[in-house]
Amino acid sequence: MKSYKLSDLTQTEINNLSARPRIDFSSIFSTVQPIVDDVRCRGDEAVKDYTVRFDKVELDTVIETVKDLPDPELDPVVREAFDVAYNNIYAFHAAQKPVEKVVENMEGVRCKRVARSISSVGLYVPGGTAVLPSTALMLSVPAQIAGCKTIVLATPPTSDGNVCKEVLYCAKKAGVTHILKAGGSQAIAAMAWGTKSCPKVEKIYGPGNQYVTAAKMILQNSEAMVSIDMPAGPSEVLVIADKHANPVHIAADLLSQAEHGPDSQVVLVIAGDGLDISTVDAEIEKQCNNLPRGEFASKALSHSFTVFARNMVEAITFSNIYAPEHLIINVKDAEKWESFVENAGSVFLGQWTPESVGDYASGTNHVLPTYGYARMYGGVSLDSFLKYITVQSLTEEGLRKLGPYVAVMAEVEGLEAHKRAVTLRLQDIEVQQLSSRR
Repeated sequence: MKSYKLSDLTQTEINNLSARPRIDFSSIFSTVQPIVDDVRCRGDEAVKDYTVRFDKVELDTVIETVKDLPDPELDPVVREAFDVAYNNIYAFHAAQKPVEKVVENMEGVRCKRVARSISSVGLYVPGGTAVLPSTALMLSVPAQIAGCKTIVLATPPTSDGNVCKEVLYCAKKAGVTHILKAGGSQAIAAMAWGTKSCPKVEKIYGPGNQYVTAAKMILQNSEAMVSIDMPAGPSEVLVIADKHANPVHIAADLLSQAEHGPDSQVVLVIAGDGLDISTVDAEIEKQCNNLPRGEFASKALSHSFTVFARNMVEAITFSNIYAPEHLIINVKDAEKWESFVENAGSVFLGQWTPESVGDYASGTNHVLPTYGYARMYGGVSLDSFLKYITVQSLTEEGLRKLGPYVAVMAEVEGLEAHKRAVTLRLQDIEVQQLSSRR
């Protein structure tokens, strides 16, 4: 990993260092667009053809109704692990339920905001180099709590044309209604347009490779009338460590993201003096050599880097510029730095909080903004599956108090019909009052 000393860099150099490797989406769009168009035209048959082409799997049926599938058999230890994760994720997201509150801005003028679930949602669970049943939980649990009526989970099929049993277990437990046995841009297109067998969805969630991301970006700007959770790029982590941090833990945290894939990026920020970087480097090499996915991790490390900060303020300042998907603060008294964090997808405080707990079972969501988008996006939450409707109701007295001001504003804007919608009512109120006095 290359290293940089923050105090030696200009602000421009720091900004450049924080920029992610550029993805040439123009060429990816040219590959994905024909697939998206073909699925729109040919539906299920196109999905089957692309599944043969890309996944080498022939499908009899593209979609399965979850309630009709038998319960998968899991090792009890594995089942218990997913049950614990489900319970924690459910508890954390259930606590996010909005509280309906009525505000009386003026006497007789009441306003409130009510939450309604997005009726039909599509959840993308990758299955390329690794199966990700944890992502099935992260997406389906908040959809279940929100009360989404149709929940379509798309995931690449196994070699025998079935669904990964752990993914199926999580899907059944969390209320998924349909499973689309497809991956890549063809799966995103099938959910966005709808096919003969696949319900059309109104919003698509979940991580994926650059082709999945491109399909989401294309479709949210198309006639499909579908929205997406957030832009996404490769996985990333930024670790801030001081002299109190264990080099073994630092290395493990960096590698836990690097092993996702060769395009992942990991950053180590050393705050202050006293941490021997050579010890950390040696530990990274040692652990990487013993990883089953060590080749992926090694390639990711080749474009990752270490920066040296004079103190925690400088370290946090750089982190806020970088805006990492995952931020690990492995320093003494880590909790006191939480309020300084402005841009991050998810934060892990202290030496006993590896990023892995958030990926799996602490309860927080692991579908997070990457590529610097943590500056303006948050991760998936219960709110991601809700839409909000504002409601107002005025009494006669309320309109008498507020109406004249509205009429003045409408007149300023030259919108006479707006004005009359108020003044005609005010006239009726005045007539009624005169009648009652007689």
